[in-house]
Amino acid sequence: MNKRWLRNFGRRSGKQITLEDKLLLNLSSNDYMGYAADNDLLQEFYSTIGDNNIIDDFGPGSSASRLLSGNHLGYSQLEETLESLYGRPALVYTSGYHANIGILTAVTGKNDLIIADRLAHASIIDGIRLAAASYRRFPHMDYSALRQILSEKRKQYDNVFIVTESLFSMDGDVSNLAELVDIKKEFDAFLYLDEAHAVGAIGPRGLGVAEEQGALNDIDLILGTFGKALGGLGAFAICSKKTREHLVNNSRSLIYTTALPPVTVNWNNWILNRSSHDTARREHLAVLATQLRNELTSNGIETNGSSHIVPAIIGSSDSAVKLADKLMRKGFLSLPIRPPTVPENTSRLRFSLSASMNWTDISPVTQVLAKHHKRRQS
Repeated sequence: MNKRWLRNFGRRSGKQITLEDKLLLNLSSNDYMGYAADNDLLQEFYSTIGDNNIIDDFGPGSSASRLLSGNHLGYSQLEETLESLYGRPALVYTSGYHANIGILTAVTGKNDLIIADRLAHASIIDGIRLAAASYRRFPHMDYSALRQILSEKRKQYDNVFIVTESLFSMDGDVSNLAELVDIKKEFDAFLYLDEAHAVGAIGPRGLGVAEEQGALNDIDLILGTFGKALGGLGAFAICSKKTREHLVNNSRSLIYTTALPPVTVNWNNWILNRSSHDTARREHLAVLATQLRNELTSNGIETNGSSHIVPAIIGSSDSAVKLADKLMRKGFLSLPIRPPTVPENTSRLRFSLSASMNWTDISPVTQVLAKHHKRRQS
């Protein structure tokens, strides 16, 4: 078994990161919009620190849960911003993991059924396991199989929750929300959509795939995160007023965890406002992804998806590790993704692109992969 270990990374500088005193182009980050390591942007954010707001806006800790004294002013400001963008109430969580395990356990009961995409994130799977509801999983994006399960099972349960992601992080592929909405309406089900890898990076205002596909008002519960494209920490749920009230009273991962610190919530609100107008970065990111996919395909390298997450399917775990090591020696950080995270013989290098990059940064990677592929074919 290939064991994993924690690498000790050093200084970050824009699109680059230091490992063992070597400066690498960081292709393994979720900083899709390039905000988290944008020195000028951070200087602008911190320039407003003063004696009158250093605790309320930039304090390093909240020291209590939200239901005690941790629900500081920043939370209401952030949730108001989210509601103004999405048109429905919002509830902020400490992380995407907290949100998925806390929401799924709170909104479902023993007479309910959860049906999840087989490639749904581990936090969704853990939430399902903790919930009292029964559950089934359907093959990845196989909506015919989903319909079949619903045809057989729907009448046996009070409520059914279809749970999926909008953008899947292993292949960079995107769900067909129009079809999922049709299915949920046909079978009187709830649709739960995790937009973790899409928020900030996709959609006219960066609200995700649901915005891009015109389905915002048809998704019963949307989950988004601040810890990826928005360069912060935390997550949020977009839902009805009734559901929000239910979560505040029943979602254990919200009730029994320390609230996010003021500086984090303040940043989340500040960058969310900025991101909603940052179409130039989103367009640049999309162009980079298309260029990389086209180049990989033209060199006979298998890839999937249509987003800013671009996989290069290598095959064996050993080959993926060796190729990642070679790229690292040439100045590129792209950590291998191996079983059990992906199926056997589909180990890959996953290129998580950032709007801070240019094609000249990325193009040498394709040359290394092309040479590797030609040697394997010969």
